[in-house]
Amino acid sequence: MAASPSDCPTGRVHQLHLIAAARVDALRPTSPQQVSDIVRVTVDDEVDTSTFRAIVTDLSGDAAH
Repeated sequence: MAASPSDCPTGRVHQLHLIAAARVDALRPTSPQQVSDIVRVTVDDEVDTSTFRAIVTDLSGDAAH
């Protein structure tokens, strides 16, 4: 993840989060690594590492339910 936090507007981060969440819901991953892979493909270097990790953490919790 090469982007800096200021490179991706908050609205775009929210949009990417929602898209990743929809993909996680549709694909029903069985491991945190699968969630991470889905998020990685979705955000495609548009967010910084900490934002990427936050999205993965949030969606990994959702996938467990």
